[in-house]
Amino acid sequence: MRGSVTVHINAPADRVWLLISDVTQIGRFSPETFEAEWLDGATGATAGARFRGHVKRNEKGPVYWTECTVVACEPMRKFAFEVSSRPFGLPIAPRNTVQLTWSYVLEEAGGGTAVTESFELTRTLPMRLYWALLGWIRGPHIERDMRRTLQAIKTVVES
Repeated sequence: MRGSVTVHINAPADRVWLLISDVTQIGRFSPETFEAEWLDGATGATAGARFRGHVKRNEKGPVYWTECTVVACEPMRKFAFEVSSRPFGLPIAPRNTVQLTWSYVLEEAGGGTAVTESFELTRTLPMRLYWALLGWIRGPHIERDMRRTLQAIKTVVES
């Protein structure tokens, strides 16, 4: 109930970091999340900062907002966040239970930066059922979209 994709970008980590850690830029790169905004007065990535993302599931719909919390923010190294709500603001898990975490890890490699985007679903009963029924479709779709996101960032950073 997890997946990851790594793309090599011919640029230093600081240039890649600026795009990955600024959630307001995600609409330029992601096939599903077409906009995001910081919440509670946050203006940038720091551990504990909250934001919401506007998602068009599978690029078709439904369209909904998710609320997220930054759980790792190590400049030029790692940016990760937990998703705490799904369609129509409904929780995807009981209170204080995380079911979805997204992360980006940057590593110096070959004169540039290897960027790994990954997701992990917590192994709760609802998520195990979901993954058993739809994981064979959703998993490859998520990995394809992670690659598309990183390739779009690569195009911008390398130009």
